[in-house]
Amino acid sequence: MAGDIKVRKNWLKGMYIYTIVVAGLSGLGMLIAPELNRSMLAWPATEPIIYGICGSVYLAFGLLSIFGLRDPLKFSPVLLLQLVYKSIWFIAVVAPLAVAGKFPMYALGFVIIFATFIIGDLIAIPFAYLFAKPTK
Repeated sequence: MAGDIKVRKNWLKGMYIYTIVVAGLSGLGMLIAPELNRSMLAWPATEPIIYGICGSVYLAFGLLSIFGLRDPLKFSPVLLLQLVYKSIWFIAVVAPLAVAGKFPMYALGFVIIFATFIIGDLIAIPFAYLFAKPTK
């Protein structure tokens, strides 16, 4: 089935590497040195449980992306999940704050990084493969 569908394996692998570096290292930093991480990024103090959950999720994306390097198609749902949650974040969080004039400038880095992930994932994800009907 994958032979009939155009797959950009280099883009897929590139997005896995990007996820390993950005999400994986961010998550690791959030978990092992949360205060240093927050001060380096000029983030306000946050609730430690939620911050830890976020760090754990980012690290999980990074770790799963390591497997994606070995089998890019099989692990492409990792990139799909990343695309969906980041897109929801833009629609449900960034847009309302921006419209209200309350968007915090310390979050601009996140907006830029998340936008690069969204664009890269849209190019890399083999949607036709992921949503194809299973063969018998």
